[in-house]
Amino acid sequence: MCAQHLTAILAAGDFPTAPRPLALLDAAEEIVCCDGAADALLRYGREPDFVVGDLDSLSERVRERLSGRLRRVEEQETNDLAKAFRFCRARGCGNIVILGATGKREDHTLGNLAHLIDFAEELPGIEIVTDHGVFSAALHSGEFRSFPGEKLSFFAVDPETTVTSAGLKYPMRELRLRRWWQATLNEALSDTFSLEFPPGRRLLIYRVFGDGAAEACSERE
Repeated sequence: MCAQHLTAILAAGDFPTAPRPLALLDAAEEIVCCDGAADALLRYGREPDFVVGDLDSLSERVRERLSGRLRRVEEQETNDLAKAFRFCRARGCGNIVILGATGKREDHTLGNLAHLIDFAEELPGIEIVTDHGVFSAALHSGEFRSFPGEKLSFFAVDPETTVTSAGLKYPMRELRLRRWWQATLNEALSDTFSLEFPPGRRLLIYRVFGDGAAEACSERE
């Protein structure tokens, strides 16, 4: 059981290079790699605790080296990131961060971001951390921590979602988010902002790393 210690799921997108995702990778007590991400982690100088997926992207050298840590999941209805998340949750992991989930193939990036909503239903507060910012899920209306000048974008997974905001440079007033671009490139005005949207709807929030943020702050007040 991995309980509340930090587990990093490393997907097979662009390997982290920026200080913040690398700090999380270095701080993780456990690293679970999605299939071929194991090769990149070994080149970084660290070994994965587990490798999860259909294992079709592993080199033969790595397959032999990590033979006791491989967990093959044959089903093809979900991607390797979803398989790794289910594996971690089945082991009792409650503090998970996702790294390497963007870059390279854009279809994988979009799929991983869509999965984040599903993951958050089970583990609120889970994030995808990139070299440039943080994606998190808002499961219901509320007030969110921020800082003045924080760059923010919002995306609805349901095109019928309407959003009203407070504390943002460009207010939203019953804005129906039918297009992904409609709520991008906004900015916080203070230490919090609020979002109001119908029950049962979900939002993705993207926060750009900036000098005013000591860390990713996606916790709700």
